[in-house]
Amino acid sequence: MLGKLSENQIEDLLQQQVTGRIGCHANGITYIVPINYAYKDGCIYGHSAIGKKIKMLRSNPKVCFQVDVIESILEWKSVIGWGHYEEITDREEMLKAMREIIHHLGPMINDTNGHPSHGITDNENDIGSNIDLILYKICLYKKTGRFENPTV
Repeated sequence: MLGKLSENQIEDLLQQQVTGRIGCHANGITYIVPINYAYKDGCIYGHSAIGKKIKMLRSNPKVCFQVDVIESILEWKSVIGWGHYEEITDREEMLKAMREIIHHLGPMINDTNGHPSHGITDNENDIGSNIDLILYKICLYKKTGRFENPTV
């Protein structure tokens, strides 16, 4: 059976998952890229170094975000949200966002170093001083969710 996820199911899926995809568009090019994220209070929190994604998001901050859980081709859930990209520059907000990301991703880390690469530091206080890390949020203004489940 195909169906729509309720608002609570949409929120649960966004909070439970750690990897989603950002869709952005700038200068006639559409780009979809996976990100690790944390979700809190209606916003996706992520981090990145400067690159194609950040340059495109700076040029056009309108974002589409997608996350899913696929058990099989006949059993899946998917959420799509639309929002606005914003870089976090306030030091205190940066620390809160980084803590949120680390605490959300932490249980998924299997690396012997204890943290993922590409910008997450051993010490949360290293943000902005020892590495050039861009922290951002995407506040979602619209969300939809769908599912397929043969047993429902």
